[in-house]
Amino acid sequence: MTINHIPTPTTAQRRTGRTSVLAGIGAVALAAAAIAGLSTASAAGTTGSEVLDTLEVDIAEDGTRFVIDEAPVFDDGFPAHGNAFITQGYIYPAGTLTGSNGVNPDGSAEFPGEVIGEWSCTGYFIGDGAHATEGAWVYTTQLFAFGDNPGNGAETIVVTGYEGAEVGAIVTGAITGGSGSYASAIGDANQELLGINNPDLPTMGINKTVELNIEQR
Repeated sequence: MTINHIPTPTTAQRRTGRTSVLAGIGAVALAAAAIAGLSTASAAGTTGSEVLDTLEVDIAEDGTRFVIDEAPVFDDGFPAHGNAFITQGYIYPAGTLTGSNGVNPDGSAEFPGEVIGEWSCTGYFIGDGAHATEGAWVYTTQLFAFGDNPGNGAETIVVTGYEGAEVGAIVTGAITGGSGSYASAIGDANQELLGINNPDLPTMGINKTVELNIEQR
């Protein structure tokens, strides 16, 4: 699905250095995430790297673009441990989403004027798979592509690691690279599951908020 009319942000609300995860996630609306020339600040407790910035974003998965493998699945058809999948969705400024909004039933963005990029995710279900209610349920590689033309010179950040099935729980992934201003990025990605959008439809998807603590190699 192609995202159209995504505005290129011109300003940003961002916090430099490491901050409290619980105090930071969802507290400040990020007006832009595709940022060049981030300010540099030393971070206490880091070794061999510097925290450049903290970007906070919300993710709304578009369930119409969620595709799983034929097997393994549970009797109800939901993916079980080992099932591979790919999915995509919308990147919004932090604070935009609740547990259940962000995507219309047809898969279009509910707030098209607020979309600041495209989120792509591929991986495998683990543990209790889609039946999980706590702990990690997937192991993924995520691509955060900022701007109005993902895949064509976009600023991107790549995150690898577990994602949690429990609403409100914080799960930390690893920033493993990116492109553009983030070509040498490393760091932590603190993720909080907000809930499920379109919960009464087959095309339901997850909503989450992500705090990207970006360091330089």
